Amino acid sequence: MHDPHAGDLERHAAGSGHNDNFVPLENLDISKIHTCDDLLLAMEKTSFGGRKVGEAADLLYTMVTDPDCFVVGTFSGAMTVAKQGLLIADMIDRGMINAIVSTGALMTHGLVDAGGMLHFKFDFDRMNDSALFKRGYDRVYDTLELEKNLDDLEELVTKVFDGIDPQTVCSSRHITECIGTYLSEHVQGRGIVISAVKKGVPIYIPAFTDSELGLDFALYNRRQRLLGKPELSFSPFLDLEHYTEMIAKQKRIGIFTIGGGVPRNWAQQVACYLDLVNFRIFERYNVDERMDVKRFHYGIRICPEPVHWGGLSGCTYSEGVSWGKFVPPEEGGKFVEVLADATTVWPLIVKGVCERLDKKQKVL
Repeated sequence: MHDPHAGDLERHAAGSGHNDNFVPLENLDISKIHTCDDLLLAMEKTSFGGRKVGEAADLLYTMVTDPDCFVVGTFSGAMTVAKQGLLIADMIDRGMINAIVSTGALMTHGLVDAGGMLHFKFDFDRMNDSALFKRGYDRVYDTLELEKNLDDLEELVTKVFDGIDPQTVCSSRHITECIGTYLSEHVQGRGIVISAVKKGVPIYIPAFTDSELGLDFALYNRRQRLLGKPELSFSPFLDLEHYTEMIAKQKRIGIFTIGGGVPRNWAQQVACYLDLVNFRIFERYNVDERMDVKRFHYGIRICPEPVHWGGLSGCTYSEGVSWGKFVPPEEGGKFVEVLADATTVWPLIVKGVCERLDKKQKVL
């Protein structure tokens, strides 16, 4: 006779967790936590967003200790206005990122920092936006950029542009390198472009004209025309080809992304471009040559953008697999996506990984 409860008994007795290779969780015991690294390792054994933060730190450590991995950092959002710029400098200094793709605005406000100028807290009860405009304050949510800062920055970069040979065709990489060299020689302190120049890390700004820095370049050329002097030429394709050739040489590539937008897509589409060069150029025209197509093996994304809005900032790495941008997990691809405000988790992750690297160095 059939026992109607047999299935229930089987279900309750079947899974122990361990016998199906599930990893047990652990309570977060702060009495045992003494460093950021300790906290991140403990968070990795918890749930929800905390687990993702711990996993992101673990994967970043894996990327930067993989001797064959070249890491591209992509940055968008007002991270330098939010005083996170030295995190990027720290990542450069510690060898965590080998190339940078950024918005022009982020780099511009980072240059304000590097030049020794200040940003200020905004008090929502003191002034409205019309009053801010009249007083020369540019608001970025709860933070103020001074219009005077941007005017002073324009004077600084004009000196840099004056030092560029008019016969040179500029790119964003070349311009940021020139600015970084100038700042390293003329100012005290730290900054993204200063660290990048010292470590040989290229900085690309794909949407260069969408920034104060791009406008300063345009103003420079207008001034040159007015004075009857030679203008500077600019080609964004120099960035594209330089980045492509550099990525094609790497054994393995990883990406660390804050936000999304143009920097994320521009950095990722290199795999598509290499594939198209092979298919639409070499194969179509019977050229006996092939580019080595590279897909990202590792990926970390810190961004609050959800996937269901359909924008690239929120798209999953799984979606990127379908475009040929990422190695799928079944082939060894490893990805972590942290849906959070970067200012709340990025400092913790970088500090914890720095501690972990220091521990490894002491052991060696």
